[in-house]
Amino acid sequence: MLGVFLALLSAATFAFNNAAARRGVLSGSVLQAMAVSVPFGVPFFLICLPIFGSFDDLWSFSWLDATWLALAGIIHFVVGRYANYRSQKAIGANLSGPIQDTNILVALALAVWFLGEILTGPMIIGIVLVVLGPMLAFERPKPVATPSPRAVTFKPAYGEGFFYSAVSAIAYGVSPILVRFSLESGGLTLGRAVAAGLISYVAATVVVMAAFVNPGAWRDLRSMRATDFGWFTVASVFVGIAQMTRYMALALAPVSIVAPMMRLISIFRYYFSWILNRDYESFSRGVFVGTVVSLIGAVILAIRMDIWVSILPESDWLTHFTGWRWP
Repeated sequence: MLGVFLALLSAATFAFNNAAARRGVLSGSVLQAMAVSVPFGVPFFLICLPIFGSFDDLWSFSWLDATWLALAGIIHFVVGRYANYRSQKAIGANLSGPIQDTNILVALALAVWFLGEILTGPMIIGIVLVVLGPMLAFERPKPVATPSPRAVTFKPAYGEGFFYSAVSAIAYGVSPILVRFSLESGGLTLGRAVAAGLISYVAATVVVMAAFVNPGAWRDLRSMRATDFGWFTVASVFVGIAQMTRYMALALAPVSIVAPMMRLISIFRYYFSWILNRDYESFSRGVFVGTVVSLIGAVILAIRMDIWVSILPESDWLTHFTGWRWP
């Protein structure tokens, strides 16, 4: 239960991070967002180490496990986050979100393959709904609200947005497998989860800082406006909380539970975007329906098998369906 709650909290804080980052990249650059949000994770997790008594856990990882965690950080915090910000800048958080929700398919496939987790009949239904949701959202929506005179004119770049949404979906699907794999080898505890997050963030920060060897990157960073820096800072705080609770959830619950619960980001994101970015986002019926369908699929995936057995009526075919396992 605690693992499910932590995944839910992670989804909510991730969604607010998306809305805040979206506001920043309206006028700021993706590189500016990366330069603020990724390094912020290092001091954030350092502060959390004594809170959770995780100093000793830093040395509990083998070199191989630390390497997997570093790779997870680079894939998620650098590749995934860069693609996420690029997609938000191109088409907005509401349109990119349902496409990114397909990362659950990557995560589940790898969980079965590498971690030996099992898929059931109800989980297949959930997977189908998660795939169907983005398809329903693929329309060119009209904003519900009339932009204010101060609003930034937003013209979606659909090709770029869909491409980077897909890249982020793959990155976000692969990273939890690497994290869970590394944690399993030495003990699934909250303290080790915080230590694992620090290792991942340090590796990602090194990669991001290496980008500033290019003088053009420094010029871009120095040109950051104070308002954009403020939004990127807010996004960094919430993504730090989101990542810490995600690593904790992965320490307490299998990927096949955490990954679907994380798709609750969709519903949180829709309403946080309406609060912060209603002048800059698309709020069409298709986007909303696609979000809800994906959410229903995620909830179905999160329901344990014993709950399915208790709530479904007795029937031979239902018993066979709920008892089906793969592989």
